[in-house]
Amino acid sequence: MSTPQTPNSNPSRVIPLTCSGHTRPVVHLQFSPISDGTYYLISACKDGNPMLRDGPTGDWIGTFMGHKGAVWSAKLSKDASKAVTASADFTAKVWDTYTGDVLYSFTHGHIVRSADISDDATRIISGGQEKKLRIFDLNKPETAAMETEGHESTIKSVIWDGERNVVLSAGDDKEIRIWDLRNFNQINTFKAEHPITSMELSADGKYITSTAGKVVYFLDASTYQVSKSITTAYDVSSVSLHPDHKRFVAGGSSDLCVRIYDFESGKELEFYKGHHGPIHTVSYSPDGEIYATEDGTIRLWQTSPGKSYGLWQNKASKDEKENDVDGITTE
Repeated sequence: MSTPQTPNSNPSRVIPLTCSGHTRPVVHLQFSPISDGTYYLISACKDGNPMLRDGPTGDWIGTFMGHKGAVWSAKLSKDASKAVTASADFTAKVWDTYTGDVLYSFTHGHIVRSADISDDATRIISGGQEKKLRIFDLNKPETAAMETEGHESTIKSVIWDGERNVVLSAGDDKEIRIWDLRNFNQINTFKAEHPITSMELSADGKYITSTAGKVVYFLDASTYQVSKSITTAYDVSSVSLHPDHKRFVAGGSSDLCVRIYDFESGKELEFYKGHHGPIHTVSYSPDGEIYATEDGTIRLWQTSPGKSYGLWQNKASKDEKENDVDGITTE
């Protein structure tokens, strides 16, 4: 991997948009798929108040009020009509994104770290400190959840993969486990050398993107074999693959820069300074035009700086000076 060059006297001018509102670190971000010509961004935060935003602009739409503890995970349904959140208050909640109302609240025995919703928005999967996976049927909310166990430590991430009729779970026991939705039996597993710090499904469902220690993993979502792994120089906490599979963005808990890499070669292409703390989560938009990062503040970055998109075309020169972040291209 190349060594970053010393920036010249006129580095690329990159103008991230900052999205204020949260009062504590944001620990999870997710963009929805494109629906009716637009898309949305949802954020989970330790302040206990997940927020919904317009995806292209970052404009605040609403805050989901009701949790009594930190929210560790927040995800939207395919059509963005529902949201599911996982919280330290021992609950997973399903929300109506139009009204902000809680539709369902499912009580657990301990902290819930992650939850996801099925493609048809009729079921949810949850996991957390109990080391259990639970599936709740939203059409029968009073019915006991389906449960399974297998992880030896806290479950940090869960994914509902409706295309393959499986759910995935990952956690501190260094394993990603794959479960058949028909009987909730484990059918495959992947073992990393360090605890899994993040796990997401790429926009097209082809790859499982994951981080553990200083390594970024891209697993084939059909075979669960490693298609590519890239070792970084820092403890990487989150990764997101661009929809065209040509690049990916990564952020770290021991690094204050957001870094862009070439997917094919693993070469670092760009890095941007300006964060004031660890980067907990990163995510590309479904059209690939922007990506979101977090260091206590949500920041939206253009994939192609200077292109007219969202609010960037309306930035005044005064704002540009105030929000400029050094961008360094490595060769």
